[in-house]
Amino acid sequence: MLTALWIIQIISALLLILLVIIHSPKGDGIAGIGGASQVFSSQKNAESGLNKLTMYVAIVFFVTTFLTGFNIFH
Repeated sequence: MLTALWIIQIISALLLILLVIIHSPKGDGIAGIGGASQVFSSQKNAESGLNKLTMYVAIVFFVTTFLTGFNIFH
């Protein structure tokens, strides 16, 4: 059981790293001048879904970390 938790933890850690790298910066940069950032509103929907997915993967990572840290399955 502990080995399965380690595998889930490693997979979730790699996914978390990948998802954080995929995120775009929060600032609009020069596109924020004059309202040009509204042109890319479809990207905001994709960013919202990416934020949710990142949150779920982070929860899985933290839960597996706590379970393996407390070593309740040993």
